[in-house]
Amino acid sequence: MALEGRLEGELVRVGGDARQRYHDARGYGYPLSGDEVALSPVEAAHLLFRGDLAAVVADGDRLGFRGFAAREPGVDFGLRFLVYADLRSRGFYLAPAAEPWLDDPPEADFAVFPRGKGPDDGEVAYALRVVGERTDVPAATLRPGTLAVVDEESEITYLSVERADPEGATVYELPTAVEADLLSDRVVLWEPPAGLYERAFFGQPLEGREYEEPTLQCSLVEAAHLSAAGAIDLAVTTACERGRAVEGERFDRRLRVYAELRDRGVVPKTGYKFGADFRTYANVESVDALGHSELLVRVLPADHVFEPRDLALDVRLAHGVRKRMVFALVDGGIEWLAVQRLTP
Repeated sequence: MALEGRLEGELVRVGGDARQRYHDARGYGYPLSGDEVALSPVEAAHLLFRGDLAAVVADGDRLGFRGFAAREPGVDFGLRFLVYADLRSRGFYLAPAAEPWLDDPPEADFAVFPRGKGPDDGEVAYALRVVGERTDVPAATLRPGTLAVVDEESEITYLSVERADPEGATVYELPTAVEADLLSDRVVLWEPPAGLYERAFFGQPLEGREYEEPTLQCSLVEAAHLSAAGAIDLAVTTACERGRAVEGERFDRRLRVYAELRDRGVVPKTGYKFGADFRTYANVESVDALGHSELLVRVLPADHVFEPRDLALDVRLAHGVRKRMVFALVDGGIEWLAVQRLTP
């Protein structure tokens, strides 16, 4: 016989043998005194939807799933219910990321437990945040965990967010005061050592693929970095001023990220073809034996606000070309976040 619950504030209380039936056997709610349990609105709605809870009594009305859902109990109830139901159908137990469901809840909407485990096992597989496709996501809130994005047709995309730590092993000793000229939005290096391109992968040969001793054309970011290191005779202020004239304040952010990647032994090259700022190579031994780039990097201010649609686009594109999508958030320092699709 299905039990009935009663809505009290933001919780649904269920008596009878609810603890054994719902919490102990299937991980719903949290125990109260005796065999009574308290359910969050999403948990109660799921039990109503499945027919495992007969009704919820609220303000004298006896509500089934339709009537209960129409009240939209709780923040973003519709979105959270869709994600909750989807993960339950995949064999997961999950609970609101809040006390008293969990003693030390993560900063998320749900704690998803590993398959076969529940809230009493002390292990969380995914700290899950739920947003709609039209919900802005400030970069400051894009913390490590899992993001569930619900689109307008109720399809759910799961995205994994992790701290990234780009590291490489490309080592090359830079030359000194190579002659260089600023030409429009790039810099030409005259008579650089061949290894500057062939080993360190700076610039592109002006002559194309066929060259004996390449004359290099470098981007403004590459040139500013080389100038700051004393590798070319162009003043760093000249390169930076032209960079700011061409792309505004974005140039300084990109230069900071470029320099940081080079310091880490990673070689950044333009990511224009992929809609990113950079594509990166962790270990360049020779341009002739160059492998595929591993990361796509987008450089953004730390106060950037993402649209979930843009996140999904970047991640899908990176996955399609077998790369990892990394966002470099620039403020006082650089925060590196890797985002990729996840199939729970």
